Amino acid sequence: MNGYQVIAAIAERTEGLWRPSAGSVYPALGLLEDEGLIVQVEQDGKKVYRLTEEGTAYVTAHAEELTDPWARVASPHEAFLDVRQEMHALMVAVGQVAQAGDPAQVTAAKAVLADAKRSLYRILAGDDPSGHTGSEPPVE
Repeated sequence: MNGYQVIAAIAERTEGLWRPSAGSVYPALGLLEDEGLIVQVEQDGKKVYRLTEEGTAYVTAHAEELTDPWARVASPHEAFLDVRQEMHALMVAVGQVAQAGDPAQVTAAKAVLADAKRSLYRILAGDDPSGHTGSEPPVE
């Protein structure tokens, strides 16, 4: 598998929720190569990575720690599914403001997003200004 294929596989397995950048994948592959866990080889005229003997031994020795990273994505929590549609709609709206908004609108949108982020963390902390404690859904 080459770096591009790693990026594509992660995007596919997370149903598009996470598409890592080349700027994060290739340095990670380089680090694994520096540690002797993977090696870059040529296969069918393409450079791909494969586990070294040391990498295979590491995976075997740490099998319990190296749980399936896709298990959580494959069976996401119901709460995540509930908010996923809203997250997508928010991303679309943010994209529209970023592309079509004037500088003042973009600045205002950034402030709204910063406030929303703070509010979400306050909900987790049980300090929601609406009185919601995080243990039950808010009443609408």
